[in-house]
Amino acid sequence: MRNTATGDTSAAPPEESDLTARLSAEILTYLREENPPIGHRLTERALAERLRVSRSPVRNALRQLHRDGFIERTASGRYLVARSGAGVITAHTVPPEDEVYLRIAADRLDGVLPDRITKTTLLKRYDLTRTQLDQLLLRISNEGWIAPLPGYGWTFLPVLTSMESYRSSYRFRLLIEPAGILEPTFRIDREAIERRRSEQQRLVDEGLASVTGAQLFDLNTRFHETLAECTNNDFFVESLARVNRLRRLIEYRQALVPERAVMRCREHVELADLLLAGELTAASAFLQRHLTTVGVEKSGPGESPQGTA
Repeated sequence: MRNTATGDTSAAPPEESDLTARLSAEILTYLREENPPIGHRLTERALAERLRVSRSPVRNALRQLHRDGFIERTASGRYLVARSGAGVITAHTVPPEDEVYLRIAADRLDGVLPDRITKTTLLKRYDLTRTQLDQLLLRISNEGWIAPLPGYGWTFLPVLTSMESYRSSYRFRLLIEPAGILEPTFRIDREAIERRRSEQQRLVDEGLASVTGAQLFDLNTRFHETLAECTNNDFFVESLARVNRLRRLIEYRQALVPERAVMRCREHVELADLLLAGELTAASAFLQRHLTTVGVEKSGPGESPQGTA
């Protein structure tokens, strides 16, 4: 593999390339969620401690992110944040292979792809290079609907494939999410909620002009999962995260109606304001109404899917 930036023609071992790709994705996740200011310095030591790895693979990941244009490098060799959180979201969640990604998702939902599959099969079916396929598998693996098999091949993990199971997921969310806010262990994480509120307000202000359906799903699930984390109860957190992983692919088939989606994002902002004001009972009731309405819009009898929550 030739490095066009340095002229290096040596190929990194597969395991080293996989680690670099994984750490690059984790650093992007950190930038997206923490949204440090443009120009913020990224140090190998701090990132290595955060990611619990040595500094050498972090160095490789930073070089890759610099080549991809996510971060800047000064003449003295320091790495700096080059984009805002929104920029990172856009660049990271819509790779050049996004069309192929959606084809894989659709084929999996339609039962075209078997439970177990090899890289060779995927390479031939979707006419990809090995680098493109590795990036796609990394993304899908991070999203939780495929996993490597010991030794050889990959296995697709369970996802929701019917509107009946999709409706059931909303019934489950109606039971746990509003109740979570009223749990005695619920503690408002002001910094996290303010960050999620800012993301939702940006969506409202821009009218979803800069995001795709997949991006909107990620932003909205992050909002709801942040509220679950405030319960300080792992059962609430892990249950909601699992439901969101299961419904991801069926969400991609939902018709994105911007007006409805903006309305739901505005409701997220209102919900965040109630929480920040300490109005927990009102926030729980508001969330109950929000999920009920969205559930009917997206999966109710005779209704067309609208927006995302």
